[in-house]
Amino acid sequence: MEHISNKTIADQARARGAYSHVIAGHPVDKLSTLDAIAAALSFPEWFGRNLDALYDGLTDLSWLPSGEHVLIWSGSDELKAADPRAYLAIRSVLSDAERALAPGGDRADSRRLTLALSDAD
Repeated sequence: MEHISNKTIADQARARGAYSHVIAGHPVDKLSTLDAIAAALSFPEWFGRNLDALYDGLTDLSWLPSGEHVLIWSGSDELKAADPRAYLAIRSVLSDAERALAPGGDRADSRRLTLALSDAD
């Protein structure tokens, strides 16, 4: 499998006019992962630190400029190894939010979310 760095993903996003947001560090539990996603996407203070609030934030993004927003998650395998249930739950919410904001999705507007898993920093 080819290793794609955060910088490469960010460069590709920028080349197509998208904004990139990198999840900092390699969180290995549910709450720190939620916090890292919230920080990467500059969630407002009202973020509730649970999966429902994560979905609500991801499908809103009204505080960010219009366009595509690429969320880069490097080291996701570390959460997967440490807490497989949390990993699957968070991945499910991220996938649901991507679909909801996609053209034709039930929350589609001027913003789109794309999740990019990176193998390297």
